[in-house]
Amino acid sequence: MQSNFFDLDNRYAQLIKDPLVSINQVIDFSMFEPLLLQIDNKARKSNAGRPVTNRILMFNMFILQKLYNLSDEQTEFQSKDRLSFMRFLNLSLSGTVPDANTLRMFREELILAQLIEPLFDLFNVAITCMGARLTSGQMVDATFVHAPKQRNSRDENKIIKEGRIPEDWSNNKAVQKDIDASWTKKNNKTYYGYKNHVNVDVKTKIITTYAVSTASVHDSMMLKELVEEASSENEGFYADSAYASAETAALLHDNVLLNHTNERAYRNKPLTLMQEVMNRIRSTTRARVEHVFGFMVNSMGGKFIRTIGIKRAKAAIGLTNLAYNIKRTEFLVRSKQFDFSRINASDVWEMA
Repeated sequence: MQSNFFDLDNRYAQLIKDPLVSINQVIDFSMFEPLLLQIDNKARKSNAGRPVTNRILMFNMFILQKLYNLSDEQTEFQSKDRLSFMRFLNLSLSGTVPDANTLRMFREELILAQLIEPLFDLFNVAITCMGARLTSGQMVDATFVHAPKQRNSRDENKIIKEGRIPEDWSNNKAVQKDIDASWTKKNNKTYYGYKNHVNVDVKTKIITTYAVSTASVHDSMMLKELVEEASSENEGFYADSAYASAETAALLHDNVLLNHTNERAYRNKPLTLMQEVMNRIRSTTRARVEHVFGFMVNSMGGKFIRTIGIKRAKAAIGLTNLAYNIKRTEFLVRSKQFDFSRINASDVWEMA
């Protein structure tokens, strides 16, 4: 028997627990279009070549990719194969799905135009424009993001650490080598890749700012990029003892933040009983930032990236943080922790 659109609608109606439906109900993704179209503002030499693919469609494919931990090839395949993905992308059964190479090219265009951070910032602006308050306190932490390991010789690694590329590497080999990622040790474990540093709102667990570094950079070195000036009275700052220092205290004072950083012990100077008690009290709040990383790892597979070089790593990690915020916002709206029911693009651009 020949199928028709009524059969497809009936099948969609049976997918009542599809979380992607709720995301589309909460978020009007056309809000991102003015930024995404910036990569097309450059004048074209001719009308030859491929027509421009729908930018919102490809951006939403990146969101799916991050939410479900997919490669470019798997994102293409799943967008063709899964009805839930097709509905999220507003594609019919006969609709054209961008291939993996098109996705890769679009990502490179976003990186070249430096649009990943503006896209992330725009979404947070959209949340606040709708009335959400992200002023309940700031929690800062970092997590390792593993990159594909490099099989280099000791001499090659020595040259790379000096900021050079081995002379005997061909151009084809050089582009396949990550000379930015670094090794480090923590708690007797070895890590290779990068770090995702985040500042998270205490109450909503929305990521407000983020920074990306190589794995060997100490967490506290990125603090200045993360801390935001207090926007409400008595706004607190929470972090583990790795951030405790006179420099941190001065930074928080300058930004009018209450310092709730855990205190650290030093050689021949252990913590007092009172300091240990206060650390435990602070940690009941600070530990909420771990929930963010836990969701990324357990539900989004955000512990690994499939990229080479820090520019692409920043893009991949930035998109992961944005996808997390989108999913988190959907949950907060669905559980009525946010007062609004939908983020409309027209409202955002009017109020922004």
